Amino acid sequence: MDTMRKIGDLEVSVAGLGCNNFGMRIDEDATKQVVDAAIDNGINFFDTADLYGGTKSEEFLGRALGKRRDDVLVATKFGMLKPPEDSELTGGHPDWVARAADDSLRRLGTDRIDLYWLHAPDADTPIGDTLEALNRLIDAGKVREIGCSNFSAAQLDEAAAAASERGVRSFAAVQNDYSLMQRDPEAEVLPACARLGIAFVPYFPLASGLLTGKYQKGQPPPEGTRLAQWGAPSDDKLEVVEHLDAFATDHGHTITELALSWLAGRPEVASIIAGATKPEQVRANAAATAAWDLTDDERAEVDAILG
Repeated sequence: MDTMRKIGDLEVSVAGLGCNNFGMRIDEDATKQVVDAAIDNGINFFDTADLYGGTKSEEFLGRALGKRRDDVLVATKFGMLKPPEDSELTGGHPDWVARAADDSLRRLGTDRIDLYWLHAPDADTPIGDTLEALNRLIDAGKVREIGCSNFSAAQLDEAAAAASERGVRSFAAVQNDYSLMQRDPEAEVLPACARLGIAFVPYFPLASGLLTGKYQKGQPPPEGTRLAQWGAPSDDKLEVVEHLDAFATDHGHTITELALSWLAGRPEVASIIAGATKPEQVRANAAATAAWDLTDDERAEVDAILG
């Protein structure tokens, strides 16, 4: 299985690192350990956002990279962090796009953002206006590629049409929730990616830890886990996870190797941004992404388990 893929002109590692834990679940020292482990294990794609960790994620990531900044690709997002209360701007408004980018560049301590995501659709701003603002950032050398997150297939088509009409670049990638436990993108978004030539980046690839084997039926979620805060998964979901775990074990793999390799086997997927709070998680996720080149028959067996 290949270890590098393309998002526009960017060559990203299939194993990426989601940085939403930085500044929220781990401090700056722990962040540096995770970033060091990622680089040591061949990860070159780091995905953060302006609102993660109350803006601390960008700051921690920038300082952790330090002089290695040119060796990696940094993606960040705008549009969910609200503009100042005295502002009438919305997340995708051109004026806010420019301000948000400058704020992220300052926090990251860099002169460019390799991939700049619109974090969510903005119903109050025409997508063409947002795209024009993003293209001005590209022209200024502040951004290399642009993407969107939480977009439907219809919204991807709308963006592509607006870009064509206005003569600007459209999104090179879309980032949505996708995993063995969340397969909604397969119906419309992944076909749209194939049709439009857009890369797909799954977030929550391990279903917020559900696909790591740490949750068991009849047992409360371990302390400090996401699902301990968000609520225990249903027994129905845990039963599916048990079947997936047994399938992976029967084939000589872990459930995490199944979850990440299964995603990597999708041709539309560019980079899988699994989060981590410890270096050993980074090492395990990086290895798991390329651990299993599932056959068509094996994928069909997985489909049968998922129902």
